[in-house]
Amino acid sequence: MTKILLVDDDVELTELLRQYLEGEGFSVEVANDGGTGLEKARSGKFDAAVLDVMLPVHSGFQLLRKLRENSQLPVLMLTAKGDTVDRIVGLEMGADDYLPKPCDPRELTARLRAVLRRHSPDDKPPSLLQSGDLVIDPSGHSAHWHETPLPLTGAEFAVLQVLLKQAGEVVSKETLTEEALGRKLLPYDRSIDVHVSNIRKKLVAASAPKELIINIRGAGYQLRRNQD
Repeated sequence: MTKILLVDDDVELTELLRQYLEGEGFSVEVANDGGTGLEKARSGKFDAAVLDVMLPVHSGFQLLRKLRENSQLPVLMLTAKGDTVDRIVGLEMGADDYLPKPCDPRELTARLRAVLRRHSPDDKPPSLLQSGDLVIDPSGHSAHWHETPLPLTGAEFAVLQVLLKQAGEVVSKETLTEEALGRKLLPYDRSIDVHVSNIRKKLVAASAPKELIINIRGAGYQLRRNQD
C-alpha cells in the first residue's frame, strides 16, 4: 500500500484529508509540526509527502530544504490560495508540485497519483535515452551528464525526459505540463519554468553548456542536440 506523510498543523483538516486518502487506498501518517514531519520524512518509509507551508518548529520550506539535502522523496506543497511567491519558492527548493489551500481532496488525490506515477511508471520504461553527453535511464530513474549524476527531483526528471525524447524540437509548456506533470497547464502557472530553471542549474553544475536548454519565447523549451 502506498504510504503518504501528511504534515499540517490544522488538526481538523489533516483528519479530513487522512480519512479521504485512506478511502482512496492510501496509507496515511500525520505530523502536526515541521520537526516531527522532518523526522518522519527522513525515515525512508514513505512514498510521498504533503507539506503545508505554515508549520511550527520548521516551516514547510525549512523542512523541504533540510529534506532535499539527502532525499528525493516526492513532495507536494500546500500553499495559501493566490500566493504565487510561495508556489515558486517551493518549486525552486525542489517540491514536485503544489496545491493551493483550501484544497479539494479529489484534486489532492489526483496530484498525488500523478507525482507517484512519475517515480513508478506503470508502463515498461524505455531503454536509455541519450543526446551527446546527456543520458537518462528511465528504468533506474537516473540522469547523467558525462558520467556526472544529476540529482533531479521526480518532476525535474520527468520534464528533462520529455525534452530529451524530443531533442532538437520545441516542446510547448502545455505539452510539458501534461506529459511530465500529468495535468493541464493553468493560467499563470509557472511550474514548468521553475522546473526547467532548476534542471539548468544542475546541468551547469555538472559542466553542461548554459544554453543546452533554451527558451523559445511564446512557444516553449528546446533541448539542443550536441551538434546544434
